[in-house]
Amino acid sequence: MTKSFPTNTKFCEDLYTKSASFLADEANKMKIDKVDENFFENIVIPLVAYLDSLPKRDKPYFICLSGGQGSGKTTLSEFIQIVLSKVQTRKVAGFSIDDIYKTREEREELANTVHPLCKVRGVPGTHDIQLGLNTVKSLFEADDSSFTPIPSFSKPLDRHNPKETWKRFKGRPEFVFFDAWCGGARPVSEENWQGPMNPLEKEEDPDGTWSKWSNKELAGDYQELFAMFDLLILITVPDIDFVYRSRWLQEQTLYKTLEDKELRKKIMTEEEVYRFVMHYERLTHYILEEMPNFSDIVLTRDEKFDFHFVKTP
Repeated sequence: MTKSFPTNTKFCEDLYTKSASFLADEANKMKIDKVDENFFENIVIPLVAYLDSLPKRDKPYFICLSGGQGSGKTTLSEFIQIVLSKVQTRKVAGFSIDDIYKTREEREELANTVHPLCKVRGVPGTHDIQLGLNTVKSLFEADDSSFTPIPSFSKPLDRHNPKETWKRFKGRPEFVFFDAWCGGARPVSEENWQGPMNPLEKEEDPDGTWSKWSNKELAGDYQELFAMFDLLILITVPDIDFVYRSRWLQEQTLYKTLEDKELRKKIMTEEEVYRFVMHYERLTHYILEEMPNFSDIVLTRDEKFDFHFVKTP
C-alpha cells in the first residue's frame, strides 16, 4: 500500500464535517463521557481518508488494529467503521479477537491438562482461531446473497452470545476490521527466556509452563490468521503501568454500559483488574518494544491519553 497518508486536506475537512454527528452519537452509545475533537479530526478522519483512497478490488481489505489492554483499539476501530459505512457508504464488517474465545468448558479442559492459568481467557491459546479464520474466509468468499454470522462473546457472562443473536453480514464487504490486543504478534524465542515477570507468574507459573505454552500457541494458527492482514495498525502506550490504568478505565466504562444489575456484579474491582492484566504483561512488553518495527501504521498514546501518529505509510 503506497497511497500517501492524508492529514489536513480539504477532503479531510469536509469528511469531518459530514461525520461529526455520527461520531458524537457513537461516543454517547459507548458511554464515553469526553472525546477530544482533535481525536476525531486528527486521528479518525485521516485513517478513514487513507482507507477510502485505497484502490477498489474484489477481495476485501483485512485491517487489524492491535495494541495492549485498554489501548483504545476497539474504540478506534468502531469510529473508523462508522465513518466508512455511514458517510462514505462503504461495505464494512468487523469483529474482535474477544469475540472468538474458546468456551469456558474448553478452557477448563486446558486448565486440567496443561496448566491452571489456561482457564483465564485472553492469552494466545485461549481463542478459537479456527472460528476467526472461518468467519474471515466466509466474508472473503461471499456473494451478494450470502449471509455471514459474526461471532459475539459476552465478557461478563464468559460465554458466547446465542448464535441466533449474532449479526449476519449480507454480501461481501470492502473492508473487514479485526481488533486484537496481540494482533500481528510473533512468538518469542525461548533461547533467552526470562523468568517470572510479575507476582502472578512468580506465584502461579514459576517454571514458565503456562507462558511457554501460550508462546507455542501463538506460533500456530494465530500466524495463519495474522498473515492475512493487509494493514496492521498498532497503538503503543508509555509503559505497562499505563496498560493497568487504561484497563481499569475500560472496566469502569463497561460497567456504565450494562443495565443488568446481575451483570454489573461481575465487573472486576481495581485490584482484580491489576491481577488480570498480569496475565498479558510478558507479551505486552514484546508488543511495545518490537511490533512498531513491522507495523504499517503506529499511533502512540501519551500520559494524557491523547493519540499521536508516529509512523504512517
